[in-house]
Amino acid sequence: MSGTLMKFSNLVKSNYNGIYASIASNGQICFYSTTPPGTPPAQTKTKFGPLADEDRIFTNLYGKHDWRLKGALKRGDWYKTKEILLKGSDWIINEVKTSGLRGRGGAGFPSGMKWSFMNKPGDGRPKYLVVNADEGEPGTCKDREIMRHDPHKLVEGCLIAGRAMGAKAAYIYIRGEFYNEASNMQVAIAEAYQAGLLGKDACGSGYDFDVFMHRGAGAYICGEETALIESIEGKQGKPRLKPPFPADVGVFGCPTTVTNVETVAVAPTICRRGGVWFASFGRTRNSGTKLFNISGHVNTPCTVEEEMSIPLKQLIEIHAGGVIGGWDNLLAVIPGGSSTPLIPKNVCEDVLMDFDGLVAAQTSLGTAAVIVMNKQTDIVKAIARLIMFYKHESCGQCTPCREGINWMNKIMYRFVDGNAKPAEIDMIWELSKQIEGHTICALGDGAAWPVQGLIRHFRPELERRMQEFQKQQCAASN
Repeated sequence: MSGTLMKFSNLVKSNYNGIYASIASNGQICFYSTTPPGTPPAQTKTKFGPLADEDRIFTNLYGKHDWRLKGALKRGDWYKTKEILLKGSDWIINEVKTSGLRGRGGAGFPSGMKWSFMNKPGDGRPKYLVVNADEGEPGTCKDREIMRHDPHKLVEGCLIAGRAMGAKAAYIYIRGEFYNEASNMQVAIAEAYQAGLLGKDACGSGYDFDVFMHRGAGAYICGEETALIESIEGKQGKPRLKPPFPADVGVFGCPTTVTNVETVAVAPTICRRGGVWFASFGRTRNSGTKLFNISGHVNTPCTVEEEMSIPLKQLIEIHAGGVIGGWDNLLAVIPGGSSTPLIPKNVCEDVLMDFDGLVAAQTSLGTAAVIVMNKQTDIVKAIARLIMFYKHESCGQCTPCREGINWMNKIMYRFVDGNAKPAEIDMIWELSKQIEGHTICALGDGAAWPVQGLIRHFRPELERRMQEFQKQQCAASN
């Protein structure tokens, strides 16, 4: 189609990229959008948070109301679920893409795209949805709140996500230590079956779908998707090499999508209220609401649902009662769970809590588990303790991880006392770079990043300890 390309900006809402027109040789004007279906609208807001109560998805986060089916129905769960299922997989995936939802487990992969990998002609093998409820990251405690206080959100989310993928069943892989959470989830699943919401002809939609609980044995490595699949199959929880990816060969050798509890649990609300509604929160590419865990040196540690892109300082002061000793007493914050690099006070002043904002600050949103450390913290000892955790939890398959984290652990505890040489700071940095990106899974990366964050922002503190140790040694020898 030839002709002159023109933009009709007066036909466009401000939050879309625009509608274009092409004039054909016969004089006919053909209109078309620059954005394909499922593209999130561009964000025009510049101020984010606090979130209004009517926009909260998790309305029983603190367990003040009935968590069973009767209470869930009163809060709007399972409302028009049959109509959502009947709209089909393409419609559900399109809404999730429009919402801009990115994985809430740490990686931040676009959920609509991930789910669409499963939405292709079958080859005779059944498809499965696996929900990662292992949640072993130190500082992270959001998914357990959903499962304990709002389990029907997750059960309904499994049904809708499973319909989007054409899955036969969902496996919820829950951490073995989560006794109360597993009990509540099992009750919620049983209630859904009894009410005809799951099983054969789920919700009267003609779609058959089952949900199973699988309790893990408490290994941190099983939070990695392929290790989780191995564990469900009854083998040791050790990550697989990729490819093949789970969408091709997953649990029981069948196409599988592994996704986080929070990601699945928000899907029903997105389908009911619309992807555009969800995309209205947070910056472009960082859409929606998010559960944040705030722990450490704050006056009121909590888990709270907030708008993405809220400033970190505002998040801490509004919901966690501020830093113990006041904001000026802040030393550093780990913004996304123990595996993300820390950021010092001067960066915390204006950083935005979303994927892009924290990447620009040389860290990561991760699971949005905010660990606050004030000036009473021994920052070197804190990071050394995290490295000990990763050393203990390494599965041992990859040499860089198995050997490298052990070396890092030994060096870090010398740093705590100052019993090291300044050259070892560059040595452990190089060691962390040899671990990062050279392992099957991301556990090696998660162990390397805390050390890199410490050196990036607190190198003078490491050097000061070494100088003091040398002075003490000289004084003792004299």
